[in-house]
Amino acid sequence: MASKTIKVDYLARVEGEGALLIKLKGERVTDVQLKIFEPPRFFEAFLRGRGYSEVPDIVARICGICPVAYQMSAVHALESAFGVKVEGQLRALRRLLYCGEWIESHALHIFMLHAPDFLGYPDAIQMAKDHREIVERGLRLKKTGNEIMTLLGGREIHPINVSVGGFYKVPARRDFNELRERLLRARDEARETVGWAARLRFPEFEQDYEFVALRHPHEYPFNEGRLVSNKGLDIAVQEFDEHFSEQHVAHSNALHCTLNERGSYLVGPMARYNLNFDKLSPLAQQTARDAGLKETCHNPFQSIIVRCVEVLYAFDEAIRIIDEYEMPDQPAVEITPRAATGAACTEAPRGAIWHRYHTNEEGLILDARIVPPTSQNQKTIENDLRAFVPARVQLPKDELTWQCEQAVRNYDPCISCATHFLKLTIEQE
Repeated sequence: MASKTIKVDYLARVEGEGALLIKLKGERVTDVQLKIFEPPRFFEAFLRGRGYSEVPDIVARICGICPVAYQMSAVHALESAFGVKVEGQLRALRRLLYCGEWIESHALHIFMLHAPDFLGYPDAIQMAKDHREIVERGLRLKKTGNEIMTLLGGREIHPINVSVGGFYKVPARRDFNELRERLLRARDEARETVGWAARLRFPEFEQDYEFVALRHPHEYPFNEGRLVSNKGLDIAVQEFDEHFSEQHVAHSNALHCTLNERGSYLVGPMARYNLNFDKLSPLAQQTARDAGLKETCHNPFQSIIVRCVEVLYAFDEAIRIIDEYEMPDQPAVEITPRAATGAACTEAPRGAIWHRYHTNEEGLILDARIVPPTSQNQKTIENDLRAFVPARVQLPKDELTWQCEQAVRNYDPCISCATHFLKLTIEQE
């Protein structure tokens, strides 16, 4: 029985440097390795000995695409440690800031990184020659998300206005006037984008995922809620360590996080959508239905539609928050540090992100632990490929390469931005 090795040296159009190795014996997949070889950056170690007020600015540097996710998880965890609850308009502003991040991150992935797969182009530059209007729409939507980030965060990349307890400065109501008009126009474009994505052609491929995401009693999840799954998980975020474990695997510099009871699981837009469809705004729900998307979705290639629905929701939610906004008396609540442990989980564009901090009585960080979405999805990505490849082993090398890489890009894995082209080597015995 012939053996075959598919080796992808560099994954293109993902954030970071990674590779892929697939070994087959006949049509049976014997091994799949998603290799993340980007060097460790030791952010958890950098945080030790730092004051609690420094944490939001430090963790924002972990990712240039989703810094708000790291900041929000950090401030919620530290507020939990110090016994502080941020509510009212400050809480609403945090949701608004998260709306901006979801919009700009999802738009980048939908139009620049994922759409070329479905339209048959190696990158967005080549795609723009024939589909200029699609690329321009993506840039407009992303720019609007960036404007929210700038207004609330102080700048569009690595925001500097987030603090434990709230913000350093909050906007006046009038500061939102021009932005609101742009959000209304962008919401219309986002609604059209859902229909556009639904008309793309998708491989027939569904998996029985265990979806894991936050669920909140009244909201589509951004900052708060319980961690739940479609297979029985329902825990407070402080119980994460009791149910999830991280393991080092030899082929990756990123850890694999698994659910103790059942192994691999899926976080991200599809998990949120499947577990929280009823919490989407009426407009987002109806638009999804009109596009033919059911309340549950198990085809990872259709995650591009789900991301479009979340972009629409983020615009709708941003407009709602702005319409109800009243400037708070203070930009932040008072913080009194203490020796304690605090944990929190929020929903990054790519999925649930968990932080835990131990502090001393002066508020210095004694220990930090951060579990990002990509480490949680790595094992599921490998499982997808293990199930996806056998039916396609007879495809030409270039087409098989393309489809394998696309299967990874379904997850928008965040391993910093890569600009390499894919190189595939097939060894046939």
